[in-house]
Amino acid sequence: MNSKTMASSSDRKRGYTPPVNAEEQMFQRRIADLVSAVRRSGASRFTMFCNDREQELAQAALASLSFDGYTWDGGYDGAQRRMLCLAEDGNFSAPLCCLELEIQGPSAGELTHRDYLGAIMGLRISRECIGDILCGPDGAQLVVTTAAARVICDDLHEVGRCSVRVRPADAISFCPQPPAAERTVTLASLRLDALIAAMLHVSRSEASRLVVSGSVQINHVLKTSPGEAVYEEDVFSIRGYGKYKLTKVGARSRKDRIFVTFEEY
Repeated sequence: MNSKTMASSSDRKRGYTPPVNAEEQMFQRRIADLVSAVRRSGASRFTMFCNDREQELAQAALASLSFDGYTWDGGYDGAQRRMLCLAEDGNFSAPLCCLELEIQGPSAGELTHRDYLGAIMGLRISRECIGDILCGPDGAQLVVTTAAARVICDDLHEVGRCSVRVRPADAISFCPQPPAAERTVTLASLRLDALIAAMLHVSRSEASRLVVSGSVQINHVLKTSPGEAVYEEDVFSIRGYGKYKLTKVGARSRKDRIFVTFEEY
């Protein structure tokens, strides 16, 4: 292989990461329990909304159990947070509901995903009951469990000091906000600290400090080693900064630096 050529596309992507702690092991055992219940009773079973990492763990558990009577449902095509629906008879009607939040006043466009999520969780609704939240110029649309929907409709009156009107929606009609424009940079190596320094425009030492302090997750898994390898399609959550995705690992430059492309959510 030419020294200027990167490895194969499969080598650029992170493989499956097994459970890294007791909580993730417990999650996979819950999936196994649900599968056992479906096989025993024939009745449908559902999880709450799962993030990307939980979906990966669930897929692995389902594969190990040779169970294919399932689907994922997040309320609309392309949803990120989704419920796992298990049913051998194909009855995959998930207990979820779409809501529309109309902001009363001129500040609707200034409200962020964090504002809406904070207001909903302020009603003592747990994160796992809330699917995607899509923000628009006049409010937001979201997907939640049917139980959470009743609470939100009855008790949510304000978001970010703005009055809000809540009503059920037949479907999600907002388009997910696209990520910011992609940026391409060069790295000396495919290390976590090098990539974060480039993403955040900070020094390598500051990037290392963020990692060591426990401020960085890759694909919802905490990483504390600055030398952690990074791969295409990795998603980085950096406390206090936001969320980024490494979309492409390219060839090397004449100075033997690696071209990488990423986007900010």
